[in-house]
Amino acid sequence: MLRFVAAFLFSSLLPVTTFAQQAADAVAPEIASSQEIKSSGKPVQSQSWMVAVAHPLAAKAAADVLREGGTAGDAAIAAQFMLGLVEPQSSGLGGGAFFVHFDAASGTLSTLDGRETAPLAATPQLFQDEQGEPLKFFDAVVGGRSVGTPGTPALLAAIHQRHGKLDWARLIAPAKRTARQGFRVSPRMAASVEADAERLARHPATATYFLPDGEPIPVHTLLKNEPYAQTLTMLENGVEPFYRGSIAEEIVTTVQSFAANPGVLSMADLAAYEVKQREPVCAAYRGHDVCGMGPPSSGALTVGQILGQIEQFNFAEMGPLNVKAWLLIGDSSRLAFADRGRYMADSDYVPMPTKGLVDPAYLSNRGALLAGEMALTEVAPGQPEWDHAALDYADDESLELPSTSHFSIVDAAGNAVSMTTTIENGFGSRLMVAGFLLNNELTDFSFRSHRDGTPIANRVEPGKRPRSSMAPTIVMKDGKPVFVVGSPGGSRIIGYVAQTIINHIDWGMDPQLAVAAPHLVNRFGTFDLEESTSAIRLQEALEELGYEVNARPLTSGLHAIAITPDGLEGGADPRREGIVIGE
Repeated sequence: MLRFVAAFLFSSLLPVTTFAQQAADAVAPEIASSQEIKSSGKPVQSQSWMVAVAHPLAAKAAADVLREGGTAGDAAIAAQFMLGLVEPQSSGLGGGAFFVHFDAASGTLSTLDGRETAPLAATPQLFQDEQGEPLKFFDAVVGGRSVGTPGTPALLAAIHQRHGKLDWARLIAPAKRTARQGFRVSPRMAASVEADAERLARHPATATYFLPDGEPIPVHTLLKNEPYAQTLTMLENGVEPFYRGSIAEEIVTTVQSFAANPGVLSMADLAAYEVKQREPVCAAYRGHDVCGMGPPSSGALTVGQILGQIEQFNFAEMGPLNVKAWLLIGDSSRLAFADRGRYMADSDYVPMPTKGLVDPAYLSNRGALLAGEMALTEVAPGQPEWDHAALDYADDESLELPSTSHFSIVDAAGNAVSMTTTIENGFGSRLMVAGFLLNNELTDFSFRSHRDGTPIANRVEPGKRPRSSMAPTIVMKDGKPVFVVGSPGGSRIIGYVAQTIINHIDWGMDPQLAVAAPHLVNRFGTFDLEESTSAIRLQEALEELGYEVNARPLTSGLHAIAITPDGLEGGADPRREGIVIGE
């Protein structure tokens, strides 16, 4: 019965499932002819290895690495170098990422934090005007002020050192070759450029690349990027030039010299950057451990809270079209986001009740608030147990807009990778350097430092990492990975990932159905329903429960792999251009 319901839900998205097929046909025809594309709505199946990546060329780069005997870590590196070229609006060398890894040989799960950092010269007033009031979002974004120290190159080097097998230069080669030979501009990239043309025009190097002759670059244009190829050549022996050499100098000059909105990033910031290995955050859910990235990410904590609070309710009995299920999910999300806004930030800078936030007893008590028949009229942060002295924080109001990418990978040895990567807003700061865009990640901090005299945990501080919603996730059962998933989408990432896990575990959807199902997301009280899908059928019922409802596009970019006794099954979000390849 649940498979039938899942198929019904998926059928409402069939008109957009051709997007990935179009991207594969137009951008990389050889891929479309060499493996199964998900236009049928069925998961891709394989026995040995699998990649689910946000762009066909990046998927091919990762798949080729695995065919040569490389590891999941190697494939992640190759995918990221290619994504920075062919999906520059979403991620790249000028940004940051979170990496979750399962090592099959040792049976251990680990995470690497490649998040950007605030410059040492940054102050809590970085995004305030002379009167101490927060700047408007895009006044802060465009230019050098919003640029944090990039972490992606250092993260890729750390991945290779810990989990790599093939030669580093081999992993760079596909992106370098494609940058010189050119690639066809995809439908999504062309649409993104057209929508943001006015801001892209504000920086000469950015305008030259994306707006040749003053016009947005058309879809299917053969686009070359020689500066990116030169940057990759400089990185073939390591990432030192990026953090201490000529690339670093070019980054700093560009950030500091953007007259309309200069930044304070310095050579010292780049030279001091470090990737951090952190303990995974795991939350129990129906016999599974849902594991991901801890602070400075709010992703694993908030996903874990949503799931932990609803665990006491029988979702399998309700099914995905039951409005009661969405009442529970919606209010559980609101409770989790209340805790997120109060407590979550970079735990190197502020004390956090990390363990208390996902303690089963705490989540059970919070879940008891969901027992009513109507939407909660008031939602407030809870009082989790602290493992150290607690501090009083005010609620955050930072805005996190979507422009991110995600990929999931499982190699032949059973190693698994879930990696979410970003430059924050679409096209980041809109500053282009050495063939790649610089992030605007600092706008993930709260623009306010205090509220009524009480400090905000996610305020700007020198060297601090801004809070993120990225939620690369590996779901474990009996000590082994069974589901690898993640998504872009700003703060809606949390809802997308939680819903996909519920789709798979509670409602029996295979990975393709799970990522394609219509979205319903509630963070702060308003229920966002994905327009032009069957989710709209729940609008009236949700309104009767007391919710304000908003129909809108909800463009996730979920990529998921299920590891089953019979092999691997993969799904890629039909809303974007990603594909699954497996053998």
